[in-house]
Amino acid sequence: MRGYINRSEIRMYAAFTLILLPIAVLCYNGNLSIGTITAFPLLLILVLMFAGSLVEIPVLKTRTKKSEQLFRFAPLIEDIYSVPVVKELHTGKERVFDTTITLNLGGFLVPLVAIVYLFLTQSNITALEVMLIIVVAVTFLSEMVNGVGIIVPQYIGIIAIPFSLLTAPQNVGSVTFIAGIGGILLGTIASIIAFNKENSGSAYISIGGAGNFKAIYITALLASLLSYFV
Repeated sequence: MRGYINRSEIRMYAAFTLILLPIAVLCYNGNLSIGTITAFPLLLILVLMFAGSLVEIPVLKTRTKKSEQLFRFAPLIEDIYSVPVVKELHTGKERVFDTTITLNLGGFLVPLVAIVYLFLTQSNITALEVMLIIVVAVTFLSEMVNGVGIIVPQYIGIIAIPFSLLTAPQNVGSVTFIAGIGGILLGTIASIIAFNKENSGSAYISIGGAGNFKAIYITALLASLLSYFV
């Protein structure tokens, strides 16, 4: 676990828990499913994503810059994003981070397995087309925040819903899940590759974790609930 949990994070986890409770009831009654993922496996995926959000798996090392503004605003950034920026400023050299790129267990690995399974069991070209739209949206709307990583707007997954309704109204939950989450992950990776390491940086940059987990999990919850109504 990289960061710590402040009041904002406690409220977020409390909100997700309250949403999971009715979803658990709907899954128990067999009312929710995403494509070939039936009710109980779907609930397990959502719970594993929630619990696994605390686990980061390091995969790559690089160097990024410690900007002068980061030293000034580190306490404020730490409070907003629940990331120990002040402590991490002491990592690496005086003006350079030894940056670790990580994969979040709940925000990357668990949903990735679910997406791959959905593709293997029901090939869906429509989901890929919608996913490309989300990738472009994430690339344009996300930003690299010094000391934190790639920040993705929490609402970004909602963009997948109208396109899913238009192109696959009978399979909207599955398309939203695949396109929304897959698009966020690919867009985050593209943003990591594209950002200027000479101008900004962070001790850790997570794919599926700090800065983008909320967007991913909200998309997963929305996709699950859509399967009840459509």
